[in-house]
Amino acid sequence: MSKAVRIHANGGPEVLVYEDVDPGRPGPGEVLVRHTAIGLNFVDTYFRSGLYPPPAGLPLIPGSEAAGVVERTGEGVDWLHKGDRVAYFTALGAYSEERVIAADRLVKIPDGISDEQAAAMMLKGMTAEYLLLRTFKVKPGDIVLYHAAAGGVGLIFGQWAKHLGATVIGTASSPEKIALAKSHGFDHVINYREKDFVAEVKEITGGKRCDVVYDSVGKDTFPGSLDCLRPMGMFVSFGQSSGPIPPFDMSILSQKGALYATRPTLFVYNAKREDLEASAKGLFDVVSSGAVKIIINQRYPLSEAAKAQSDLEGRKTTGTTILIP
Repeated sequence: MSKAVRIHANGGPEVLVYEDVDPGRPGPGEVLVRHTAIGLNFVDTYFRSGLYPPPAGLPLIPGSEAAGVVERTGEGVDWLHKGDRVAYFTALGAYSEERVIAADRLVKIPDGISDEQAAAMMLKGMTAEYLLLRTFKVKPGDIVLYHAAAGGVGLIFGQWAKHLGATVIGTASSPEKIALAKSHGFDHVINYREKDFVAEVKEITGGKRCDVVYDSVGKDTFPGSLDCLRPMGMFVSFGQSSGPIPPFDMSILSQKGALYATRPTLFVYNAKREDLEASAKGLFDVVSSGAVKIIINQRYPLSEAAKAQSDLEGRKTTGTTILIP
């Protein structure tokens, strides 16, 4: 037996229960991984609250990214061996000391990157990768707007977007978060609690507005995000931390400049093994080069996952947070 955090009923952070769980033995194509660090992400709270229904129902073990060491391999897994350092983002189950996972969802952690860094950046860093390089291919001279700039994805995104040659605009909720975002690649950061971000974007860009807006906030920033786009710009909605965007008439996209809109997900973009490997390599390479730095701002014991999620939802955290088994 090992320890894990499970949810038996949807609700607030108090429904996260730290308890004994049997991780099982790996079957064909599977691996038993002993976690050394686990990533904390806002999407974890969606499954806890019930906003996202769990694929296999309750009880469930939340969490979608972690790093660890291979303990045992199942039949047919010949490219991984006991002791290999691995990391992943995948289906639920990361809030655990050990888990059985499909081997084809794992990537080896290269030398020079720690387990904590890997756990802190797989979901967030690979999200930044597909947003910047595949959903909208950011190039030198582009103007981009990213909401929640001081969040875990945001701090990686800002550095990477700047590395690609873009002018990077962000939004944040406090002077401390604004300073943090500016130290991670953002050229301009707007305090959305004090200023109208649409008016600020128009002023910053001299009326040109943005080529692309990346929005993980949802309800609170819509439809303002559309008003920050140049004609034929792209609205990328990839989260809803403030609640879902209400249904809207598609004609609003034509009225605001023949805009494009998409709702991408990391899991679809990296569903194929070759895409997963390419995305991980792109992330590991840009971190290894020093262009993107992974800084962990908070660490909690796995047993305190409820406090970690409460702090995350209460906007008491910045950047990246990990759980330590």
